[in-house]
Amino acid sequence: QVQLVESGGGLVQAGGSLRLSCTASGRTFSMYAMGWFRQAPGKEREFVAAISWSGGTTYTADSVKGRFTISRDIAKNTVYLQMNSLKPEDTAVYYCAAAKGVGVTRRESYGNWGQGTQVTVSS
Repeated sequence: QVQLVESGGGLVQAGGSLRLSCTASGRTFSMYAMGWFRQAPGKEREFVAAISWSGGTTYTADSVKGRFTISRDIAKNTVYLQMNSLKPEDTAVYYCAAAKGVGVTRRESYGNWGQGTQVTVSS
């Protein structure tokens, strides 16, 4: 099992920035990739961004491309999500997750999830 702990959420005005962090522990050697998903009230959880753990290849949803950047620090077992130019529609609970294999844009590829961190963007 991989344990994930997110941090960095909060309240920000539209146009502002936040950086989310997620630190993994446990069987981190089994991770193929780490990703970020988000879930707004009344909506399904959706893919935001992912990064392959060994090669660093990144994947980003069209809705956040150019505004959000995912990165990782292997030595710290930590993945980051830098969110710039935030919009009210970015308001959601953001979840970090660890994937064991390919298909990193799909929710079903992830077997371990963090507890989530709230991001609220005011207009």
